[in-house]
Amino acid sequence: MTLEPDPGRIDASATPATHCGLVTLVGAPNAGKSTLVNALVGQKVAIVSPKAQTTRARLLGVAIEGATQLLLVDTPGIFAPQRRLDRAMVAAAWSGTEGADVVALVVDGKAGTGAKVTTLVGQLADRPERVYLVLNKVDVADKPRLLIHAERLNALLPFAETFFVSAETGDGVPELKRALAATMPAGPWHYPEDQVSDATERALAAEVTREQLFLQLHAELPHASAVETESYKERPDGSVEIHQQVLVERPTQRAIVLGKGGSRIREIGARARAQLSALMERPVHLYLHVKVRPGWDEDRDVYRDMGLEWVE
Repeated sequence: MTLEPDPGRIDASATPATHCGLVTLVGAPNAGKSTLVNALVGQKVAIVSPKAQTTRARLLGVAIEGATQLLLVDTPGIFAPQRRLDRAMVAAAWSGTEGADVVALVVDGKAGTGAKVTTLVGQLADRPERVYLVLNKVDVADKPRLLIHAERLNALLPFAETFFVSAETGDGVPELKRALAATMPAGPWHYPEDQVSDATERALAAEVTREQLFLQLHAELPHASAVETESYKERPDGSVEIHQQVLVERPTQRAIVLGKGGSRIREIGARARAQLSALMERPVHLYLHVKVRPGWDEDRDVYRDMGLEWVE
């Protein structure tokens, strides 16, 4: 008698073993870490802007490559901290490397190997994690100098692998993604296949608004600003109502954010609302208020809302 296979049963031997691991991206401000996380995930999960230190807290992006789930930690740029907020951001970056299967040092290939980068290489030298070098922005970098940068940095620290990518155009990103996946340990996936980030919608809303502040105000925007989500509730019709505060330190900064007759804050709100509606796939009602709060960066509650640890 010949037995036909039961379509309701899964043949375990035919199912590829799953792998899952942690990849932490570190680098100097503006190296393109957030753009690279978005490129590896395949959609936007981290905010980006040309302004340095856009990323303030750790964010986890979830990418799939075959049977492997990559947990990508986007960290704040590492720099010489001056204020409490700076120290908290740098602490968040280094703590993000703990327990990582791979630490990827992302370097701006156009800017090259300055003191900030070489200092970072020195700080990574004694760490136990496998460290990759990722030279980013190859689409705008001087090609002959890229090899010089790679040789110089590998002389300081023999990296396990070196990659040349453009997170903006996607050049080299699939090769990097496959190489990362190949090093991840066997184990179950930590997140459902359709989940791309660990950020809550409430946290995502604050980040999207903050991104629009960066994009629309450019150099006018003071670093001493933050976005707090005061309330987040679902309406009976399925839409979401969000109230947020934009915190600044001085009345002059409030005037910059508001714009003439409130034109700037309306535009910021309109663009953030449109992006949130697309990301959440439902209507969003976004209400923004600009509040002067001197010394907000000494408020423990603000740090908690941003996902940062309070540091002395």
